[in-house]
Amino acid sequence: MRAPADLPTSGYALIVDGHVKREFKTQDSAIQAAKDLKARFPSLQIKVYDAEAKRAEQIESELAPA
Repeated sequence: MRAPADLPTSGYALIVDGHVKREFKTQDSAIQAAKDLKARFPSLQIKVYDAEAKRAEQIESELAPA
C-alpha cells in the first residue's frame, strides 16, 4: 500500500481507509481519536501517522474479554 501524498511534515495524522482525515499536534490526542473512531466503526482501517518518524501505526479494535 502506498502512503497518501498529502501526509503532514510535522505532528500526527489520522488516516482512515488510506485518506488523511485530521492532523494532531500530540501523539496521545491522535491515538485517542483513532481508538474512539475504531470503537464506533470497527470495519474501518485506521492508522496514526507520525510525521517525524515517517511511519504509520495500525489501530486495532479493543475487544472486551469474553
